[in-house]
Amino acid sequence: MIRFMTAVSAAAFVLVAGATSAQDFRQLAQTDLQAAHDELRDNHPAAVIPGAAGDTFRSWLDAGLADAQGNIGQVNSGDAHAYLMRYYGAGFRDSNISIRPTFEGLGPYFGTSWPGIATGWRDGQYVVTYVKRGVRNAPRIGDVVVSCNLTPIEEFARGKLDKWEGNLETEAGRVTSAPYLLWNRNNPFANGMPSVCEFKRGERGRPRSTDLRPLPIEAGDLEAAYRATVYMPSATPLSVETVNGRPWVHVHSFADSAGWDAFNSLVEAQAGALRAPAGFVLDLRAASGASAYTSTARGYGLANRIWTPEFTVSRQPAAGEITYRATQGNRDWYAATLGRMQADPRFVQEATPVIVQTQEIVAAFDASLASGQQTFTLPGRAAVPDTGAPNPVQGPVIVLVDAGCSGGCLDTLDLLTRLPNVRLAGSTTATDSIFIEPTVMRLPSNYSDLSYGHKAWTSRQRPNNEPFTPEQGLVYTGNPADETAVRAWVGTLFGG
Repeated sequence: MIRFMTAVSAAAFVLVAGATSAQDFRQLAQTDLQAAHDELRDNHPAAVIPGAAGDTFRSWLDAGLADAQGNIGQVNSGDAHAYLMRYYGAGFRDSNISIRPTFEGLGPYFGTSWPGIATGWRDGQYVVTYVKRGVRNAPRIGDVVVSCNLTPIEEFARGKLDKWEGNLETEAGRVTSAPYLLWNRNNPFANGMPSVCEFKRGERGRPRSTDLRPLPIEAGDLEAAYRATVYMPSATPLSVETVNGRPWVHVHSFADSAGWDAFNSLVEAQAGALRAPAGFVLDLRAASGASAYTSTARGYGLANRIWTPEFTVSRQPAAGEITYRATQGNRDWYAATLGRMQADPRFVQEATPVIVQTQEIVAAFDASLASGQQTFTLPGRAAVPDTGAPNPVQGPVIVLVDAGCSGGCLDTLDLLTRLPNVRLAGSTTATDSIFIEPTVMRLPSNYSDLSYGHKAWTSRQRPNNEPFTPEQGLVYTGNPADETAVRAWVGTLFGG
């Protein structure tokens, strides 16, 4: 399935302290929330398409707006504005709906205070994963967090993290937000750093109350703590190296800026080694990011360079039916995207069928709008019969994934998991909804962008918000940040 991505670049904004009053930020939040609500109400397909995914959207659209508006009085800064907008977007429980700041925001390693401790989500519990040297009376790595501020830890985590830092309804949301459980991230709507927590050591250990005191944050502290808890790739997201005598293909980003031309050439040059009987590792941990038109094409292009298009074409999942909500706003998005495609000489050369398809979609919008239809449905790519082409990859393939595998990474897995001798290993991925292909809209304040999927892949074989989870025996239970241990474990999956 192809995902188009608008080529919208967010301008960077610098928030100068004192330049905008707290009252101004409250008004900006009010205006942006209403604008986001109205845009989703008027153009999102879930508003008119029946089913469980649409029910979730409709139940939050108005109720979530009222919920978020009830917190406007606490919006006193750019960070507070960003948190409240994120909260409203995250409440739809749809990874393809988001409201992100257009300025350089907090980032994963931000905090205003911390107790020198980080926690991770391990086997359904919050456990201590990092303790800064010198912290007195601290819990030990591996201790389980039982409660904080006299509140059971699940309730505390929900108030502190859910919708603010991640979606706690998903495994991936738990994993990526867990380090912030005990940190103050300057979110005025949630508890900051707790003053006391209970920790339990071992299965039979009794909870032990520990006072937590804020420590000065020194350069690199929070990054070291986060990286000790959650896998984070290096600064070079695309590369190929040899590990334990086998190629290890790193794909940790689907962004245009990742360096795809050089990487694709490298893969083509090493195709012989990748197809050899020894097998190889395809590492998709933390593989997220967006491209100008389609991140999925990046993953499919990589598969074709390794397995050949003749072999993969009959194994690509059929698109089935795609349902569009017939609105002028959605029609305008397609018309604008078509214009960008036609103005890009390389895209014209490499993807003429996509241009033709987009022209047909614009024509279908025009016909539906003229007849007053709310929706229309078009067939997607049909399944292709087996061509009989031989599998050029002779050995076993381990595809390594984690909570950071999202967006186009999931579409790529739809193909890879259909190929012979491919096994999925690691940990549970992120999820995505059936409402795909993003519209990106700048909200009135200029401080936020709303992104949402404007068409429904109603016949997608992978259910709505369904992650990929490795089978028993292929789940990594060790420290995801210990690269030496991860590589040693992956080596055992090849046997011999």
